[in-house]
Amino acid sequence: MSRELALRDALREALIEEMRRDETVFLMGEEVAQYDGAYKVSKGLLDEFGPKRVIDTPIAELGFAGIGVGAAMNGLRPVVEFMTWNFAILAFDQIVNNAAKTLSQSAGQFNCPIVFRGPSGAAGQLAQQHSQTFESWMANVPGLKVISCIDPADAKGLLKSAIRDNNPVCIMESELLYGHKGIVPEGEYLVPIGKAAIRREGTDVTLISYNKMTLVALDAATELAKEGISAEVIDLRTIRPLDVETLINSVKKTNRCVIVDEAWPFASVSSEVAYTVQKLAFDYLDAPVVRVSSADTSLPYAPTLVDAYLPNPSRVVKAVKEVMYVKG
Repeated sequence: MSRELALRDALREALIEEMRRDETVFLMGEEVAQYDGAYKVSKGLLDEFGPKRVIDTPIAELGFAGIGVGAAMNGLRPVVEFMTWNFAILAFDQIVNNAAKTLSQSAGQFNCPIVFRGPSGAAGQLAQQHSQTFESWMANVPGLKVISCIDPADAKGLLKSAIRDNNPVCIMESELLYGHKGIVPEGEYLVPIGKAAIRREGTDVTLISYNKMTLVALDAATELAKEGISAEVIDLRTIRPLDVETLINSVKKTNRCVIVDEAWPFASVSSEVAYTVQKLAFDYLDAPVVRVSSADTSLPYAPTLVDAYLPNPSRVVKAVKEVMYVKG
């Protein structure tokens, strides 16, 4: 059986199920307890699990991220919620220098089973310091796993897998899409970390994306279909480890590739994907790989400039026609 759930409710179900299953799992972060979470992902958790397992923290990301790392090293499984990954910059010392390196620095004596989660990317008119995309930042660090998904069913299954993983996992959500609905199966299930999803089958071009840009790619694919162009849409879901096999198999079939990425273009997820595709599928490409990214500048505040800054379906359609050598 399945039912329709919003992203926030799917994530909430994952937390509840894992906290019921394993008493070492606990949640901490700003406003996660008394206020039910800034985005209501933790609604009702305090009532069920109490203040020892659902913990409101001060506005001190470096501090509570460090507490989480220490707890993980001592046998607990913390879920640390950041109100936004923009604020998590303050905690990067703990994430990058401690959580990611615990296993290697201890010569395998200590794991660090911790989940860092919260929204990443643009969320309307929140301007420069609240709209950055951090998937490539975290994926650059050996020792971290990175998940970025907005499909409710997959987000639930991936969060459950992340909580059970013995490595530190960073989960990037979308503030704009906590209300985004999808069909979520009932009962126990997991989604494997490191496996992409084919959201739409196609034969003429492969569109690769993740998080809310997957919806942009799907909209572009709908428009392209009206012109007789069949686009396959792949949702990465996991940035690290990257599902190279699914990407390459798709490009071998379609012979063309466009990557849609909300991040800045330089040293982004799209950069790594483009390199991987050209290296492993070079003989199958009928055109150079093309990327559609955000503008190479800080996000403006004005709504008209936000629209110009972000990738959109028309830009993706234009890129597809470029790799297909179609005019118009």
